[in-house]
Amino acid sequence: MTIRTGLGFDVHRLVEGRPCILGGVELPHPTGPDGHSDGDAVLHAICDAILGAAGLDDLGTRFPDTDEEWKDALSSDLLRASVAAVTEEGWRIGNVDIVIATEGPRIAPHRAEMRASIAGLLGVSADCVNVKGKTLEGL
Repeated sequence: MTIRTGLGFDVHRLVEGRPCILGGVELPHPTGPDGHSDGDAVLHAICDAILGAAGLDDLGTRFPDTDEEWKDALSSDLLRASVAAVTEEGWRIGNVDIVIATEGPRIAPHRAEMRASIAGLLGVSADCVNVKGKTLEGL
């Protein structure tokens, strides 16, 4: 079997008045990611990684922020659709490794829940998903 590796990256500004959803988990925080959808930058990056590995464009091409159909969409739905597209092309997901860099909420207390959430969306076991939190050191 051929193995392909994808790389995904996404960033959203944190703003007041939005829920803080990262990795499919709502975190207790006074700000949340701003975006056309729910702004879950973690799931967006995973979408880009798996779509890229399969040679299937990217998140912005498949779900453009200029299309009202995707306004306030759940990123979990975008990831499910991306997984379906990748699977339809004959690929399967082996594992994902995620780095979340933020000055916002601490990631460590939520890693296990995020791993389980992402694994469920991808259809893999939680030991095939790794989540690491990093601070931006005030940058």
